[in-house]
Amino acid sequence: MTFIELKDAVLIGFFLAFMIGPVFFMLIQTSIIKGARAAIAFDVGVILGDIAFILIAYYGSKSLLEQIKDDPRLFFIGGLILLVYGIITYVDKSQKRVVQDETLVLPEKTNYVKLLLKGFLLNFINIGVLAFWLGMIVVIGSNLQMNPQKIFNYFMVILLSYFITDLGKILLAKQLKRKLTPTVIYKVKRGMGILLMVFGIALMLKGFLPKEQLNINNVIEQSEH
Repeated sequence: MTFIELKDAVLIGFFLAFMIGPVFFMLIQTSIIKGARAAIAFDVGVILGDIAFILIAYYGSKSLLEQIKDDPRLFFIGGLILLVYGIITYVDKSQKRVVQDETLVLPEKTNYVKLLLKGFLLNFINIGVLAFWLGMIVVIGSNLQMNPQKIFNYFMVILLSYFITDLGKILLAKQLKRKLTPTVIYKVKRGMGILLMVFGIALMLKGFLPKEQLNINNVIEQSEH
């Protein structure tokens, strides 16, 4: 993995950790109510849900991606998926209700297995997460020539970065809880939506580039002459 790929994967993982949603708030609330270990158990379940979605997205689209991996339209498809996900994120106002929901109180006795399962299910029932990972597989898989080892390493770095950032959120849960007013949540969520839309549009435009321009080596060679 090149330095640029490593940097991109780390940034994606960091970005994902701050996606405003039910998982985000439940992680913070679990840390405050039950402590760091309980929150880590919950977060492991969330990451397992992400892994399940990544595997579904990869193996569900692998044959199609193999056939059209050198086709610029692949970027258009991936960009379109991320654009739609970004629009949904931007217009969704439901999370205002989530942060104000005081019913998300866990039982006094800590059951780590139950927390892990709760994290997995809460993430897995969100079909938008699958759409996001499908878009990422389409784009990243094409950039990495559908090399299974490179794709595995790339997504492992994303998830590791995501988990490390979540550990920071767990430790700073009380401070984050105080700062997450409905207004702040609304602005952050819309900001995330805009970033996803910009990224999606950029990828869609990349889909119109000539095939040879998609090869980074060709671009480097041309710039040297």
